[in-house]
Amino acid sequence: MQVLQAFDAGVSGWIHLVGVSIEVFGVFVIVAGIVWSTAATLFSTHDAKSYERYRIRIGRSLLLGLEVLVAADIIKTIAVELTFSSLGMLAGLILVRTFLSWTLTLEIEGRWPWSQRPQADDTAGQER
Repeated sequence: MQVLQAFDAGVSGWIHLVGVSIEVFGVFVIVAGIVWSTAATLFSTHDAKSYERYRIRIGRSLLLGLEVLVAADIIKTIAVELTFSSLGMLAGLILVRTFLSWTLTLEIEGRWPWSQRPQADDTAGQER
């Protein structure tokens, strides 16, 4: 019985470590995305669309980082003993991060995530 408890504690510790590692990676993705976006904007030609491209790059890195952070939260919740309290906390975190993802998608693409993308005009590339 003690062997099983020791094994359970060891596995739980490793899963928690993996969750924290993924969480750190999610933060790294966000920070690296902001640094990369800023550098790309500073060293590119500046025109009327520069600010818009900068916002889109940062928004995409935030979206990717949020997805990684949600995965880390799920893993960390599974690592500890699952209770209604921890499950409620996970649900709350996922709701907040999902709302943030939806609003970022709305900001970046100008549409809700569940809306269809506007179709490109087929005649746009043809001479008139």
